[in-house]
Amino acid sequence: MKFVIITHVVHKKIGNTYYAYGPYIREMNIWLKYVGNVILVAPFDQTSPPEANELPYETYRIEFLRVPQFEITNFHSTLKTVLFLPLIIAQIVRGIKSADHIHIRCPGNVGLIGCLVQIFFPRKRKTAKYAGNWDWANKQPWSYRLQQRILRNTFLTRNMTALVYGEWSDNSRNLKPFFTASFSENERLPIYKTSLIEGVKLAFAGTLTENKNPLACAEVLHALTESGIKATLTYCGDGPERVKIEEFIISHHLLDRVKLLGNVDSGTIKHIMQEAHFLILLSRSEGWPKAVSEAMWWGCIPIASPVSCIPQMLGDGARGELVKNSKEILGAISNYMRDPNLFELKSKKAVSWSREYTLERFSNEIMHLIEA
Repeated sequence: MKFVIITHVVHKKIGNTYYAYGPYIREMNIWLKYVGNVILVAPFDQTSPPEANELPYETYRIEFLRVPQFEITNFHSTLKTVLFLPLIIAQIVRGIKSADHIHIRCPGNVGLIGCLVQIFFPRKRKTAKYAGNWDWANKQPWSYRLQQRILRNTFLTRNMTALVYGEWSDNSRNLKPFFTASFSENERLPIYKTSLIEGVKLAFAGTLTENKNPLACAEVLHALTESGIKATLTYCGDGPERVKIEEFIISHHLLDRVKLLGNVDSGTIKHIMQEAHFLILLSRSEGWPKAVSEAMWWGCIPIASPVSCIPQMLGDGARGELVKNSKEILGAISNYMRDPNLFELKSKKAVSWSREYTLERFSNEIMHLIEA
């Protein structure tokens, strides 16, 4: 089987091996276990080496069809995209015509063009992974909405299974509620947490962008410290908000309580979650936040904003906390300090739920999608 992947994820190369963003690669390596040759339609970066959070494909049977990186955020970038459009469409059509199965990664700019082009190939077998927030009640960019409308439309999009995070009220037969996984059955290890009285351990994992509001974590740490609670905070990830975080840490004398690790590998994140009591994610928009499910696997209670399928993941608060601001985060942690039994109860519920979503189960679901 020839399998074409249409994605906005930027790729790099060393020798004959292609690299890209780690969580994406870990998932795609599972898909590629069940296919023969791979055609990649994606942007390519030849100027910089892979970073710590970027991983290689586990196959060399890859034909790479490069497309330029592009945006449609303003007039200048849109005009530039119009000039690139014939090349982008040509590469996508080339990949689709050669493939037996079309796989589109959404939401993204390349995925948007892929969604439009696939309309003209109704007999080809297709899957799409919509890795963003599917909730129609949440404000979305127009390009994301357009991708959602195309994927759910059974007249325009035929022979397609669109994988979406969470259970929604959509009636389209194209849609299939889905999940992602990080850990194997053999990683169902015992949980050991130090007492909250000894010190509250906070964690953040993800890109340091305004959307994820990572500064809120440092604000919570400062508030805990001011109230006399011993606490520490570890950031896993990097991004433009790092400067603001560093300035806040320095101005509020928190240097000895905060670690900014930058982009790290999955093993480091696993170790942080094993030790942490709480993951803080005051994000504006998410898909299936792997940081949340990974934290829950290790008994680290997520304190997160109620966006996308996070309320479903946290059982509407039964195995985590749904909050909207730093003040509510502080209140939630204070409740756990007063009632350690509550922490143990929700931690166990989080572990029980997250360990249903193993790599083995994920791999089995992918196999059925490809072989259907």
